[in-house]
Amino acid sequence: MKSFEDSMKELREIVDKLQSGNLPLEESIKLFQEGTKLIAFSHKKLDEIQKKVKILVEDENGKLTTKDFDTED
Repeated sequence: MKSFEDSMKELREIVDKLQSGNLPLEESIKLFQEGTKLIAFSHKKLDEIQKKVKILVEDENGKLTTKDFDTED
């Protein structure tokens, strides 16, 4: 199974190749499609990790508790 880090490395390589501008159209399209799959995979992994992350919160009495991490706050 591919790791998040591996997919980000592969995505960087694809971006570099596409930015070079030296690829035939068909290969550019193929790389673009691979890149979009890697982005979807990376988003899924980040969502899974976000669901596991807890933050430490101190209440008004100084008691520490944990709550789910929410990027909307």
